[in-house]
Amino acid sequence: MALLTPSRRPAAVSKEPVPPTLPQRRRGTGARKQLTAWLFLVPALLVFGLFAWWPIVRSLLISFQKTNLVEPAVWVGLDNFRTLFDDPLLGTAVGNTLFFVGLGLLIGFPAPLVLAAIMSTVRRGAGVYRFLVYLPVVIPPVVAILLWKWFYDPGSGLFNNVLGKVGLGPYSWLESSDSAMLSLVLEATWAGMGGAVLIYLAAMVGIPGELYEAAEVDGAGIWRRIWHVMLPQLRSVIGLLLLVQLINTVQVFTEPYVFTGGGPENSTLTVLLLIFRYAFQDGEYGQAAALSFLMVLTLALLSAVYLRATRSWSTS
Repeated sequence: MALLTPSRRPAAVSKEPVPPTLPQRRRGTGARKQLTAWLFLVPALLVFGLFAWWPIVRSLLISFQKTNLVEPAVWVGLDNFRTLFDDPLLGTAVGNTLFFVGLGLLIGFPAPLVLAAIMSTVRRGAGVYRFLVYLPVVIPPVVAILLWKWFYDPGSGLFNNVLGKVGLGPYSWLESSDSAMLSLVLEATWAGMGGAVLIYLAAMVGIPGELYEAAEVDGAGIWRRIWHVMLPQLRSVIGLLLLVQLINTVQVFTEPYVFTGGGPENSTLTVLLLIFRYAFQDGEYGQAAALSFLMVLTLALLSAVYLRATRSWSTS
């Protein structure tokens, strides 16, 4: 007798959606986070492009035009650059700017590091000293310059009165082409070194004390500890502040404009002040834009050199 077996029917396919796996949920969450990040980032990029990159592009276009920014511009090609390089004041401005940069590196760059090293050893009243060092930074630049302009006054200025007590002077600080640039550098150093001092102090706190103790056990004096322990640990900070100071000093404008107006005898005429003269005194906006674009290229080159240097430091 044959056995009757029930027919095998295919299992019913479930119509319920299969829940996503854990990797799929993670990918979906990551995509939403990236989209949210871009939504927050796009307005900032638009604002940055509008107020940072567009002026650079616009100045590049104007550098090839002759325009007064009111009437239609006329395309002149490289004529603005040729006229710029034929101007004898360009060499004077570049030389004065390099002189200011050199004096700033000689005086203004080591001063914050030395002051920070001294302040790092102070335990009593450290907050007061830090406040006093940073105070010039919060003073408006024009106010600080006008204050120092009174200090430099050859008749009733503070500096000549103090030096007169010991039989020195009076000196023509701003009226002499030999001392005018040095006077500007001294004020700029005083006004801008507060932030660098605080950065150095914060970096010094992060140096492990065991390194100083090991160097002291090996018989290293204070100068050898500074040279072999502190400075190598601050190398990246020093490099960054060096780049910042180079960029700031190349763009010096407020000090020569308020102190001397570029005098005496153009001894304090800087590149940025020359750009100001081209644009707002001579009405040569094309030449001003051409010189501005050359300055942008110079600063970009300085930044590239810094990035190359820091890349070699990280691999050493």
